[in-house]
Amino acid sequence: MNVPLCLRISAASATLMVAFAQSGSRPAFEVASVKPSDEQSRGSGIGIGIFTYPGGRVRANLCRLDYLIEEAFDIQPFQISGGPRWIHEDRFDIDAKPPVTSQSSRSNPNNPKLPPNPEQRQMLQALLVDRFHLQYRREITDGPVYYLVKTDKPSKLQPAKSADEYPWVGSVGGGGISGDGLAATNATMALLARRLSPALGRPVIDRTGIEGTFDFKVPYHPGDPDPDVISCILVSVQPLGLKLETGRGPVETLVIDHVEKPTAN
Repeated sequence: MNVPLCLRISAASATLMVAFAQSGSRPAFEVASVKPSDEQSRGSGIGIGIFTYPGGRVRANLCRLDYLIEEAFDIQPFQISGGPRWIHEDRFDIDAKPPVTSQSSRSNPNNPKLPPNPEQRQMLQALLVDRFHLQYRREITDGPVYYLVKTDKPSKLQPAKSADEYPWVGSVGGGGISGDGLAATNATMALLARRLSPALGRPVIDRTGIEGTFDFKVPYHPGDPDPDVISCILVSVQPLGLKLETGRGPVETLVIDHVEKPTAN
């Protein structure tokens, strides 16, 4: 039987998913505050992003809606399609707490930078549907991907010094991947693949078969004051005993059909 390359959820199915979320079938926060960000709070020291706290509390500070969608659905920026311009510009603050009957109410993250757990992501989805009136559908197409695979070369991967360290992958100089090399703390291969994906602009699928968490630092010095990030990544994974192979695979896209700015509360 031939399976079409594009598998599209029908409008009726999408409407049904929204109805499930609004009816409470999907886990939802018990209390949630949503309001436009005060740009003056940039200097408050809280930082930009989503933070998780003991008891399941989730706080979003100075977050654009496209970023909130990425976190809620655990997808990358290039997997979002449609929507008005303001979803990439306007920023919002969210402070939400789950019901005491939820698993998340018993969570105790050791670092507020840890991402939401699966239940909290579902709660964020329900919040976006309820407060932003988000309507969406998912499309899966056959598209270009990278496969992260193991080579037979020596590896500079070192077992993580501490399993309690915040799992992180970024540039040698700190922050996001910018072209000066790759560094990581307490990172799995799955996390490495996920962090490489936005910089490469396509899904990166972990096929290394390597278990555990690792620390590493691989500087990249091409002699160019403005190095190409993709070239940096392709070269920097090699000392780790890894490589990226091009291929094709399923690429999921979340298509925004409708969304509204929330009423502050």
